[in-house]
Amino acid sequence: MKTKITLLIVLLFGLSIGVAQSSEECMTKLSLMTEATKAKNFDAAYKSLNELRKNCPQYHLGIYKYGEDILEHYIDTKTGEEKKANVLDLIKLWEERMANFPNDKKVGEYPSKICQLKYDNKAELGLSDQDLYNCFDTSYKSDKDNFKNAKSLYVYFKLMVNLFDAKQKTDQELFDKYDDVSDKIEVEIEYNSKKLNELVVKEDAGTALTKKEGKYKTYYGAMVDAFDKVQDGVDKELGDRANCENLIPLYQKDYEANKNNAVWLQRAMNKLYQKGCKDDAMFTTIVKQKNVIEPNASTSYYLYIITGEQKYLNQTMDLEKDPIKKAKLNYTIALDFKKNGNYGKARQYFQESLSLNPSNRKPYEHIARMYASSANNCGTTTFDKQAVFWLAANEASKGGYSSLASSYNAKAPSKSDIFSSGKAGQTIKIGCWIGRSVTVPSL
Repeated sequence: MKTKITLLIVLLFGLSIGVAQSSEECMTKLSLMTEATKAKNFDAAYKSLNELRKNCPQYHLGIYKYGEDILEHYIDTKTGEEKKANVLDLIKLWEERMANFPNDKKVGEYPSKICQLKYDNKAELGLSDQDLYNCFDTSYKSDKDNFKNAKSLYVYFKLMVNLFDAKQKTDQELFDKYDDVSDKIEVEIEYNSKKLNELVVKEDAGTALTKKEGKYKTYYGAMVDAFDKVQDGVDKELGDRANCENLIPLYQKDYEANKNNAVWLQRAMNKLYQKGCKDDAMFTTIVKQKNVIEPNASTSYYLYIITGEQKYLNQTMDLEKDPIKKAKLNYTIALDFKKNGNYGKARQYFQESLSLNPSNRKPYEHIARMYASSANNCGTTTFDKQAVFWLAANEASKGGYSSLASSYNAKAPSKSDIFSSGKAGQTIKIGCWIGRSVTVPSL
């Protein structure tokens, strides 16, 4: 019995020494790889990386963080088969990271990163648009929540367009994928806008942001801008492939089969509206049917477009509760009023959009441009007409459009004009729809 206990102690003690030695060796190798990578001695770092991947795969995330830097260096500096080998090795490294650290919060990002890497190196890998689309499509459908890379969303849709143009995808598949990607972009914009608004409101209230909050503000703002640009890119890719001539026959053909499908109806009426097909009878049919089975804020707004009845516009605002979505609705309504020349109403809805989503500064640009385009109509004298440009410049400045503000200030009265007018320091009331006052600068 005493012999068995002694043997057990020896085994356990020996095992603990082995684990400690192994951990110490892993730590040494990781330290060597880290220092070599930082010193850009990539060949030495690569040797340590391979040993760590083989002997210490679960030791530390730093293996994969610095391993990514090493392999990206080789991808950027190699060509031909060597480049291809490193691309494949980086894909393998990411797969190892997902397998060895499945609970890491970033693990969900890697399937789409792998697809993006394949796309960026499609020539070396010999991959077709269909191969790449399948990769993105699998990643998107398996974990849509973590498919957050703005560039990858754009590429995903661009590949669908390529396949459509090659007659490998149908009109409906193209439009469905456009809606899928646009919905995802809207989710990401809404999330980042809400986070950004919390910081903007705090700052506007006079509370200084901490250093960490300042970084978050920059990050959330950059994300909103990135997804806005991707939506513009996706819209451009779709282009005239979705026009009234294509959309109306398609929706006429599929209407009976989908007239009780709320998602299909929502997407169809949105697309017809976006593409300027709202005067067609099919738009009215779809909107009314959607209102029967599932009324919502956008349905009410489209009913207002069709009928011109104020009750539907009021209902639109009552039905939408989410502040970001409501801000977007107000923005859309404002654009329609602006397009129709009703600047007073347009400003009202632009300002409401700003109050709901203060981080979206686009309404300031529109208000500034409306002021500027009305200068000749909203002043009684040449000086007063030119003074409108101060108002326009002020709105542009509030939105961060500095170059636009500068151009408007250049059109406002000069110092000599102010001196000649004798109005320095006075307040001028601007008439017509603007109904605002502006103070002339003192000399």
